[in-house]
This record gives sequence, C-alpha cells and structure tokens, in this order.
Amino acid sequence: MQPASTPPQSIEELWQRANQLAGLSLGDLAALAGIEMPSDFRRQKGFSGQLLELWLGASAGSKPEQDFPELGVELKTLPLSATGTPSETTYVCYAPLLGQERIDWEASNVRNKLHCVLWIPIDGEREIPPAQRQIGTPILWQPSDEQLAQLRADWEELMERISLGEIEQITARHGQYLQLRPKAADGSKVTDAIGADGRLIKTRPRGFYLRKSFTQQILDNHFGSA
Repeated sequence: MQPASTPPQSIEELWQRANQLAGLSLGDLAALAGIEMPSDFRRQKGFSGQLLELWLGASAGSKPEQDFPELGVELKTLPLSATGTPSETTYVCYAPLLGQERIDWEASNVRNKLHCVLWIPIDGEREIPPAQRQIGTPILWQPSDEQLAQLRADWEELMERISLGEIEQITARHGQYLQLRPKAADGSKVTDAIGADGRLIKTRPRGFYLRKSFTQQILDNHFGSA
C-alpha cells in the first residue's frame, strides 16, 4: 500500500481511496510513506491534513481552491473526542479584509470550499499520541438547502461588518454556523483592513471557521444521532 501517485479521476475513485484508509492510524500512513511522524502537533498542526492529502492524491496544495479541483471536492479532517463529538472548530479559508465589494456569496471562497466536502474523521483526543490516532469512516457531504442558506446569511453578515469597519468588534459569537476568528499564532502577523473611521488599520488576519455544533449536525445526519 502506497500513497497516491496521481489525483483521483473520479469521485468514486476518491471515495475508494478514503475508505481504504479507515481503521489505519496516522503512524501507519507515515511509516508506509517513509515520513517522520511528529511527537506532537503543536508546531505541525496541519500534519494530519497534509498526510491525508498525500495518500488521497490532492493536487491543490496551498492554493485558494478545492483540494481536488477537477472533482470539485474539498478535503477536511474532523478530529473527534472520545465520545464521537467534534473536538475543535473547522477552518474553512482566509477571510478577505479588503475589496469585499468585488465579492459575492456565489463567487466566495467559502462557497467554493463547502460545495462538496470529503470529511475524514480522526481521533482528536490530546491524550492519544499522534502516531496512534486512528482514521475513521469518511463522509462525502454537500450542504442541504437550509444549511447553505444559513451559511450564506452568516457569510453576508460577517462580510458586511468587515466592510463597515467593524473588524475589531466581530467576535466568535457572531454567526450561527460560520464564525470569524484570528488566523495567526500571535499578534506578530498583521494585515490591512478597514477601520471604524474608514481608514486602513493593521489587524491580525482572520479566517472563517465552522462551529462544532455544525459539524456535529453533519455527523448526526450521516451516522444518525444517538
């Protein structure tokens, strides 16, 4: 068993590859690929996703497009607690803090990324060493009309607040499904944004995140709620 050497040619092929990984651990995949497994994820938070991209044949890398652009599918890991609930929010993409007037929902990166998602559940308990964290059964998901409508409403509210110079007043409490949070380890990285008086200010980059309650809804709809 080896990592994928080429991108999948169909959703069916991608689905088959994802199912072949279920039940294996991150350590198994790293060893088979000849990659050194980190002892923790404090400095390599994206390791799990990058390892799965390698095995599944994702081609987008860090580009602002879907991980499998030819198929229109995004890859997202979903760390779970011991009780099977999401253990953290899910990062979607960076939020544009300037030029919002040129972007509408249909052309947004959030809409593009969430058009179709291959979710890979994975052990998310911090007490479990990274190498022993097991990969679960994949979920191929597309938002329902209701979910899409609420995601759009959240996105439009957050983007309007950014446009009005309220970036510093937006908190993680805003948005029902989608929230806006700083996307930087500390305050040393800053970018331009519109301030309250309409002038440019320096602020931390922001990212769009899906709430844990939303990804729990995806799990419940797929596997059935307890």
